[in-house]
Amino acid sequence: MSFIKTKIINFFKLIFPSTYTELAVFLFFIICYGMLGSYIALHYRIIFDSRIPWDAYFSFDNKSILMTGGSFERHPLSYYFFNWVREFSLFISGGKMDANFRLTLAWLSNIIISLNIVQVFKYLKNIICLPLWLSVLIILFFGAFSTNIILSFTPENFTYTLFSLSLYNYYAAIKLRKEEKTPAVALSLAGITIGGLTITNFVKVFIPLLFEKNLFKDWRKFGNAVLRVAVAAICFVLLYLNRIDFKYQNIFSKTNQQYEKFSNVESMPTWDMILSFFFGGNILFPGFIISDKHNMKGFDFKGLYMDLYSSAFPYIFTAILLILLIWSYFKNFKNKWVQVIAISFFVDIVIHCVMRFGLHTSSIYGGHFVFVYPLLLGWLFYAYKSSPKILSVLTLTMVLLFVYLLLNNLFRMTEFFWFMETYYQ
Repeated sequence: MSFIKTKIINFFKLIFPSTYTELAVFLFFIICYGMLGSYIALHYRIIFDSRIPWDAYFSFDNKSILMTGGSFERHPLSYYFFNWVREFSLFISGGKMDANFRLTLAWLSNIIISLNIVQVFKYLKNIICLPLWLSVLIILFFGAFSTNIILSFTPENFTYTLFSLSLYNYYAAIKLRKEEKTPAVALSLAGITIGGLTITNFVKVFIPLLFEKNLFKDWRKFGNAVLRVAVAAICFVLLYLNRIDFKYQNIFSKTNQQYEKFSNVESMPTWDMILSFFFGGNILFPGFIISDKHNMKGFDFKGLYMDLYSSAFPYIFTAILLILLIWSYFKNFKNKWVQVIAISFFVDIVIHCVMRFGLHTSSIYGGHFVFVYPLLLGWLFYAYKSSPKILSVLTLTMVLLFVYLLLNNLFRMTEFFWFMETYYQ
């Protein structure tokens, strides 16, 4: 009984704040995001409008995700998860899809994104072992990302995927530090939750296994790892097939349709979409474009999209940030934790930048990888902990980037509020 009790306690300590510092971080962000989400939910209908299935803002599919879990070929098991989210929100609102319904959805997102930030903070503090002031600086920078701001009130797959991935990366980092293997149960649970919400993230669950101690030197350890992967994959596949009544042919046909639909956009230069949307838009808001939309059932509405960057400053910001990330990677090349993070990020780069899937709206996919940015920045600072001059330059650079990020994103949010005020009263 004590073993089970210990496991439960450790599970809650892993997910929730377990120190006063972590609690302070959680409360700070839940208050900031909570004020934003609550105001939007109570004064505007943009978070959920039963007439608008998709694309009200930044290509998120709030209604579609909440009602159906999204397309089964991309979100194989999210149907079950969002049934709980929807029913809980309806229970709180008394069965009505009104302001209280939207408020509940916003607060669920708020809590999840705040916990996501706590996970990154724990990683910086407990795995990288950065000084508190530096962890706080990086976490404030991370908290101001456009992805975190938008997802803090958005009931979408990306919201819960971001938390799941940051949580799993912290958990896997602990296992690697202790030189312990990830149990088959934990691996299966991670595969079902992370891959179930978005199937392209399924492979990321197994990346930390590549760096388990002596994995490729001991055939028994390698065989054990293969067995754990097989168990996790079988559990996931069986649940996936059960979700679609074992009509597996639909997976291939639907996947091909989705790829053709979301990878053949030629209206903008590829390099600009990569910088403005994939690497930049999920952190630094660009300008916005308003578009006429309809729900194919006679209801017209306005949609908001991110535009390409229109001045030199956002490109400079993005370039500096990318230079810091690349610098961190090569400086810590032999660091297994950095390799886990980088390989995970590389998966998304291949999908969106190389295969071009959803590249024109890749800013919304930040929920799959933005947690990588603060972690790589943390490892860069760690690499120069004994070099005061370089550390000072890096700190000054971070402060300047943070100030510009905060001012830009606050300004863009005023434009977002104008959009809601005009079209979503």
